[in-house]
Amino acid sequence: MPSEFSAHQACLLEWPTVTRQNLWGGNFEEAKRDYATVARAIAAFEPVVMVTHPDQAAEAREHCGTGIEILPVPIDDSWIRDNGPIFVSDGHGGLAMVDFRFNAWGERFSPYDRDAAVPAAIAAHFGMRRYLAPFVLEGGSIFVDGEGTLITTEQCLLNANRNPGLSRGEIERGLSEFLGADVVVWLELGHSADRDTDGHIDGVAQYVRPGTVMVHAPSDPSDPDHDRGRDNVRRIRATTDARGRSLEVIELDCESPDGLCYVNFYLPNGAVVVPVAGVSEDEVALAQIQAAFPDRQVVPVPGRSLNDGGGGPHCITQQIPVGTAVVA
Repeated sequence: MPSEFSAHQACLLEWPTVTRQNLWGGNFEEAKRDYATVARAIAAFEPVVMVTHPDQAAEAREHCGTGIEILPVPIDDSWIRDNGPIFVSDGHGGLAMVDFRFNAWGERFSPYDRDAAVPAAIAAHFGMRRYLAPFVLEGGSIFVDGEGTLITTEQCLLNANRNPGLSRGEIERGLSEFLGADVVVWLELGHSADRDTDGHIDGVAQYVRPGTVMVHAPSDPSDPDHDRGRDNVRRIRATTDARGRSLEVIELDCESPDGLCYVNFYLPNGAVVVPVAGVSEDEVALAQIQAAFPDRQVVPVPGRSLNDGGGGPHCITQQIPVGTAVVA
């Protein structure tokens, strides 16, 4: 699996659905506006494909504008990082996808059968080979460096509501077989305010470049993520990656206003798309992220409605790496 910081040919999103409008409380219209804002922000750096329930295709087009491709596909929800395909490379420019099982974050939401079928629909759209993985995995639960190292959390991947019949070793073998992970780095816990995903890694960390990981690590001892952050930093620094490097950690030292995760950013070509809350802490986080990515443009986007729905820009996106589709 190529890293997120490597070159992309496009980005996938899913449009918020009427099926799950109650998820947003009274902010469904705001959520749609913010999804469109994120899509347009990304489209300034790479092509965007918005997967949309056919009944809402006209609405998505009206919000997103003409610069974004609308792909009508029946869907239940709008978190394509987790129910969509994960793209893998053969190392020679060929690109295929892995279709992991999806059970709506441990059977939390129903129905989810249409979401589980999204990878097959996208494979058909691109004419791309699709590998069926025999276990549950959401894209937000992993990060890779593209060189054989994968980071995840025990809280999620070892949760009994995902793959109760698999041991840690069996899960590691699956990650190796389908994503090319030679080394798996296990953190214990995700973000303290994580409501639905059982500690996805994209709430607490993100790869910056090979050998370097940004970790949410507030220095304030009273912060609910202080102890978690310190333990995650310790675990990563104690790790040797697949290339034999000791991992470097960049600590993101900031609060999480109303649970918003600043580290839940997306890395389009040449940019960092970061959720913000409209508070003074935004500038603290943005300055640290810009320092970590001096060669990328930091682009703030509204994060409150996404956070209220259970995620951020990273959760609603899935990168398509540069490559040529290996045909089915």
